[in-house]
Amino acid sequence: MTVLTIILGVLMIFFGISLMCTPLATFLSAGYFLGIMMFVYGIAGIIRAFQKQSHIFETISSVLAVIVGFIALVRPGSTLVLDGMIVYMAAFWFVLRGALAIALAFNMKGIESKWWLGLIIGILSIVVGIYSFAHPMFMAVATGILIGVYFMDGGIDMIVAAVTVKKVRDTIEGKD
Repeated sequence: MTVLTIILGVLMIFFGISLMCTPLATFLSAGYFLGIMMFVYGIAGIIRAFQKQSHIFETISSVLAVIVGFIALVRPGSTLVLDGMIVYMAAFWFVLRGALAIALAFNMKGIESKWWLGLIIGILSIVVGIYSFAHPMFMAVATGILIGVYFMDGGIDMIVAAVTVKKVRDTIEGKD
């Protein structure tokens, strides 16, 4: 099991590197995976509706998720709409987080001597968000790179966990 986990971790690292080398292609595949997630979420919500564990809003939301997910999976090019939504939602998130960071910084002004660091982070976040609205390809490439980093991080975590578990097991069994 430990060896398999290490092998899987190494594969995830290589996969992450390959994703980082092709960030735009990586990002463009995100819409396809979002379509799959919406479809599966919708099916699960519909099942819950038949088990009478949901409200009408969740049932309607689930049906819409199945429809949008299905369209994303079977209609070529429709995932580009989802990809575009991801870019603009991320840009909006940066602007919103920046505004909140600035507000928090001013609230901390009398309490914390380095309140201005939060102000700088907030301003930078807003700049990144506005730049992303104006240049969506920037956000698409950055998102593709971050997906690659995520897979590399997951691979490293798996390797560290496998090695740590082996050391703990050996210590408990007295092999150390």
